[in-house]
Amino acid sequence: MKEHIADLIQSALTNLISEGTLPADTSASIHIENTRDKAHGDLASNVALTLAKAARCNPRQLAEKICAALPQSDQVVRTEIAGPGFINFFINQSSIYSVVEKILTEGSEFGRAPANSGPRVQVEFVSANPTGPLHVGHGRGAAYGASVADLLEAAGLEVEREYYVNDAGRQMNILAASVWLRYLEDLDMDLVFPTNAYQGHYIRDIAHALQQEHGNRFLRTHAQVFDNLPADEPMGAIRTSTLMP
Repeated sequence: MKEHIADLIQSALTNLISEGTLPADTSASIHIENTRDKAHGDLASNVALTLAKAARCNPRQLAEKICAALPQSDQVVRTEIAGPGFINFFINQSSIYSVVEKILTEGSEFGRAPANSGPRVQVEFVSANPTGPLHVGHGRGAAYGASVADLLEAAGLEVEREYYVNDAGRQMNILAASVWLRYLEDLDMDLVFPTNAYQGHYIRDIAHALQQEHGNRFLRTHAQVFDNLPADEPMGAIRTSTLMP
């Protein structure tokens, strides 16, 4: 309904520009608000107040001209000018309730824009860091991201949903080395665990489960654990020198 009222006002302004009441370059930002008191109508606009200076006209007088230029609408019973120049709109109550019939008719399609009528977007969400355990925040990200994607899709955008699986690269190598070293500890190998390896208790849990299932199948020296590991990086890298010989 607010859009309909805004369209009516815009038509009135176009008419006033055509007849010279408003300057040709008039550009209005039309705001429609709900009234606080239904005795003063259902919706209201301050457009006359915002354009009075450009029109070199008293706001109430401009409001009268806008009301006179409004196109006829079955959805508007009448208009009323209040205060310094607010325009109040009294809406036909049957028009308000007609939306219920539309909702029942359109069902789940009500309010949706035509599919793929907007730009194409990609929404990446969750994309949990595989080097750490899942937590409740990941669940929140899943619900939030899915909701945003659904809203964009309902607005007509072509949406691609992406969960980025970050299971390669230096950090994954460090994760594997961290688990392997804890696995060796579980087999009673004497070593010093690097301070810049992954320290979480979940690393011990994974290593212990590995040892329980496979025994000493993956027993290697600590030097072999670091065999073929990419060269150290300036930040966040495991230093093999921290291991005991």
